[in-house]
Amino acid sequence: MQGALTRYRIIAWIVGVVLIVLVVIGMPLKYLADNDAVVAGVGPAHGFLFILYVLATFDLGRRLRWPLPRMVLIMLAGTIPFLSFWAERKVSRGWARNAESDALKA
Repeated sequence: MQGALTRYRIIAWIVGVVLIVLVVIGMPLKYLADNDAVVAGVGPAHGFLFILYVLATFDLGRRLRWPLPRMVLIMLAGTIPFLSFWAERKVSRGWARNAESDALKA
């Protein structure tokens, strides 16, 4: 299960950074400077990476037996700038608390 969490954490950060580049740099360049080079390059990359983020979230959620609404909300966090970082932190801390409680039960 640690591998699924690590994959999720890495892709959450990558998706977050790429989305910020797209929104903070690419969109102003496209609409204010009439230069869509960043959007043309970063946009499809973000789309592909977002699919990987959704798959990693699904994998982790299935392993942790999350309810479907929680899984969907965490997936949607990859569509709002900065929110994927917050979601990753909440998921990681929740996983750490569960791991500690499981260790205490053993």
